Amino acid sequence: QVQLVESGGGLVQPGGSLRLSCTASGRIFSIRDMDWYRQAPGNQRELVAHSRSAGVTNYTESVKGRFTISRDDAKNTVYLQMNSLKPEDTAVYYCHAAGRSGLISTFEAWGQGTQVTVSS
Repeated sequence: QVQLVESGGGLVQPGGSLRLSCTASGRIFSIRDMDWYRQAPGNQRELVAHSRSAGVTNYTESVKGRFTISRDDAKNTVYLQMNSLKPEDTAVYYCHAAGRSGLISTFEAWGQGTQVTVSS
């Protein structure tokens, strides 16, 4: 069983910054993917930023140049630095991780979500 705990959400004014953190714990052998998704009211959950263990990162077009995903594999932690925030970034942000819990067993886990509200 793998658990993800997120932190760092909150209320921020347009143009401001927030940093989200997500730490994985439990039966972890290795983590391949650590991602951030978000879901705004009435919308489907969307992938915001993706990080693969080989150092590959990808972003949805609307956050390119403003958001940065990074990870500390020694701490099983992924971060999302969000700059120049806009009201349309308002959503619940979810951490997602996938990897191995043993030599042949795999895991996929989701965090509980953290609210990000961008408003003046």
